[in-house]
Amino acid sequence: MKRVKAACILQTLLFSQKDDCGLTHEQQLKANHGEVNRYKATMDRSRIRYQITEETEQADGSVLVRVRKQYNDKADVSEYFN
Repeated sequence: MKRVKAACILQTLLFSQKDDCGLTHEQQLKANHGEVNRYKATMDRSRIRYQITEETEQADGSVLVRVRKQYNDKADVSEYFN
């Protein structure tokens, strides 16, 4: 029998607006950072343990986020968050 002793999800997310949205670079950055903050708030509300390892603004106004997050509430993630 096998059991999952520890698990986590590694994701690279790109938050960006449509190319033809008509926003300036600064407006796109603000909108994308707002989306990132809503994503973090959603994980906080859901009580998902997560760790942002990188959050980088790209030249086109998008925001690249690398996140390590809890797989589920039964798998131990402590070894990934130390």
